Formats: sequence, structure tokens, C-alpha cells
Amino acid sequence: MTTASNTPGKKGYPKFVHTNRSVEYKTSGWKIDADGRHILFTDGCGIGRVRLVGTRAIETFPLKQIKRVRLIKRADGFYVQFCVRAERVVEHIPTGDIVGIDVGLNAYTTDSDGKTVDNPRYLRKAEKRLKHLHRRLSRTKKQSRNRMKARKRFAKAHLKVQRQREDFARKQANALVTSHDLIAFEHLKITNMVKNRHLAKSINDAAWGGFLAWIGYYGAMHAIPIIKVAPHFTSQKCSRCGTMVKKSLSVRTHICSCGLIMDRDENAARNILQKALENGTAGQAGTTTP
Repeated sequence: MTTASNTPGKKGYPKFVHTNRSVEYKTSGWKIDADGRHILFTDGCGIGRVRLVGTRAIETFPLKQIKRVRLIKRADGFYVQFCVRAERVVEHIPTGDIVGIDVGLNAYTTDSDGKTVDNPRYLRKAEKRLKHLHRRLSRTKKQSRNRMKARKRFAKAHLKVQRQREDFARKQANALVTSHDLIAFEHLKITNMVKNRHLAKSINDAAWGGFLAWIGYYGAMHAIPIIKVAPHFTSQKCSRCGTMVKKSLSVRTHICSCGLIMDRDENAARNILQKALENGTAGQAGTTTP
């Protein structure tokens, strides 16, 4: 909230400063130039004409396909997002491979074939710099120019971590979908998992929700089944004989009386795939199995 305490003359009522970082338009209030280089906002809010910089040829889409336009402020500038209704179908080359994946904190993913992907831990790696920038921000005087600069540097550092996560998640999801004809994973309730204060930061850093959402996105594009299964007992059940072998999170190896010894995450991934196959694969991409 701001006041006019330092301004000569009449003092008006306090005004609330809007903290909105985005404004959204539907099919009106904007107009794109024929060459696609500028967009004019015609709603009278003072935004006016904005130059577009990027590689997307938005002018090639018919106007009726553009369902939403969003102007977003981020730490490194302003962005215009266009929500376009378009059918994106990729001809999937069958591989004959099906896979179950288990997400984790030690390994980012472990699949039913025993392959693992290292957890990049972008936030943990950037933590030292983020703490340094936060200390510099806290030392600056409020409402000063130096504080604005320090806040911008701090926000840019967080934005970099966010973009690294998204880029990694997209690439991993795309690689999984293009190399398999069916993918199964657990239907996780991540909001409940982050209630564990000892693991919350690591779980948020892993950003499993975004990764699994990208698998669903690319799966729909390739028209392959993406099946979510209930997470109950996937780590405790033996994937060979079905015996329940109780173990705490600290126990990383599954050892069963039937003679099966393997990494607990690989055992879980095998159980996830078995659950998906038992429930059937009639569902389309993004299917949730109970």
C-alpha cells in the first residue's frame, strides 16, 4: 500500500499497489499485425502496441484458433503466451518396449528394466548462490534503487532454477515416450508428500508433478497408453512372488525369501508395470487406473 506522505499538496486516500504478474485476454482486447511482429492491446488499459520477439510464427494460425492471450511479467522481462487450439499428433514408431517407472530422490527415475536417471538437484546446487543473493537483498534499504536491483538478481537466479527443471523434465519425458509403446507410473499425491518437512525441499526440487505431466502430454501426442496406478505397496511387494516384504525408507535393497535381491526402486517399478498390465491397457494416453 502506498501513500502520498512525501508529495506536496493534497493527500489522497491510500492506494493499493497491484502485485499482479499477468493479465489474460480471451478472443477480444488484442490484435496481431499481419506480419506477426507486433501485438496491439485495445482494451484501453495503457499497454498499447508491443513488439514480439521469438521463433513462433503466430501469424500463421487463424484467429479463431487463438483462444487466449496472456501477458506475463517474469524476472527477466515480459512474455506473451498464446493458447492455440491445434491438433498435434506425432507418428509414433513402435518399439515393442513397455516400461514402469518409479520416481525418487536418490535416482530421479528408476525403470522396470533397472535403468536409472540421476537426480539433477538444481535447487540444491544453486542454494549457495541463492543464499548469497538473499543476504545482499536483506542488507539493502527498503524502496531503494539498490534493493530493486538486488531483488531482480535474486528473482533471476530462482527463474534459472525453474527453467532448468522444466527443460530437464521435458527432455526426459520426451525420451521416455519416443522409446516406449506404454508407460506406467504411480498416481502420486505430491501435496501430501511435501507435508514431510524433512523431505519437502527435495521433493519440490525434483518437481515430479511437472515431469509426469509432460509424460502425459507427449504420450497423448504420440497416442500411446500412459497409465497411472495406485501407489499402494509397490515398494513392499515382491515383484517375483508377490510376498509382502516390509521395509522402511532407509532400506534401499529389496530382499525376499524367494531369492530375489534387487534395488527397491527397480522392484517398485516392476510392480507398477504389473499393476498397469493387470488393469488392462484399453485406456488412452493419460488414463488413470484405480
